[in-house]
Amino acid sequence: MSGGPEDRYAGPARVGAAGARAATEAALSRQPGGIVLKNRLFRAFLYGAVGVALVGLVALLVDAFIKGQPRLSFDLFTNPASQIADNAGFRQAILGSIYLIGLMVLMVVPVGVGAALYMEEYGKRGSRLNRLIEINIQNLAAVPAIVYGILGLAFIARGPIDMGKILLAGSITLALLVLPTVIIAAREAIRAVPPSIREGSLALGATQWQTIRHQVLPAAVPGILTGVILSVSRALGEAAPLLLFGAALFVTADPQPLEVGWTALPVQIYTLAAQAQPELRELAAAGIIIMLAVLLVMNSFAIWLRNRYEQKW
Repeated sequence: MSGGPEDRYAGPARVGAAGARAATEAALSRQPGGIVLKNRLFRAFLYGAVGVALVGLVALLVDAFIKGQPRLSFDLFTNPASQIADNAGFRQAILGSIYLIGLMVLMVVPVGVGAALYMEEYGKRGSRLNRLIEINIQNLAAVPAIVYGILGLAFIARGPIDMGKILLAGSITLALLVLPTVIIAAREAIRAVPPSIREGSLALGATQWQTIRHQVLPAAVPGILTGVILSVSRALGEAAPLLLFGAALFVTADPQPLEVGWTALPVQIYTLAAQAQPELRELAAAGIIIMLAVLLVMNSFAIWLRNRYEQKW
């Protein structure tokens, strides 16, 4: 069956478009030799920097596995802390880290997503208040963890709130530490939702909150979970703020959120690595492997959730 006039001219049109595209790409690729050389050198520098970082990371991981492999066993997950290396485990430290991260996520996700929603959906863009909040968030994201530890010790463990050196106070401090990361990631995720989704929902009679709840937030879940993954990864390895909160160096009882006397994986690893006995240092290397395993499990679950709710536009 012969085609219509449109089919008759479709072939030449495609050929002409392809030729124009090829001519444009060729013109853009013709750059002076000096610029091409600089681009290649800069790219080589970037690849070299990434390679050095990866080599250092792999060397540290290999060293930890070689030293900790003799001590690896399931008993490390179930045995309490002990001064005898053969009987020592990380049960209390693992439970403490899980409590810390779990309470931190419960606090930081509602606050971080709520702040991002206000700034993107309700606040006036370009207003002084929005600019002030944005500048403060960006500045807080670069503050060292030890500063948050001092702030939490002065205002949460002591001072106005005076909660004492309990596990919950440490979780609140870690939540403040990673809150800027969650807010920034949530804002980018909400901003990435196409405006047509909002406009279509509003055109059908939905209110702004219904549009946010049923359209914007479900579409932004993958990006928000990315920020949560980054915050969990950072918080799980922080030891400096927890030392200020009285995270015990040696604990034999299971931790409780509202009781004094708790520890976490990075604190116990730091304590064991500072010991003179080679057996305890090997135990510290095994603790590093356990912390990586716990982090991998948490991140894998978050990545599974992100992929489950991811949408393509």
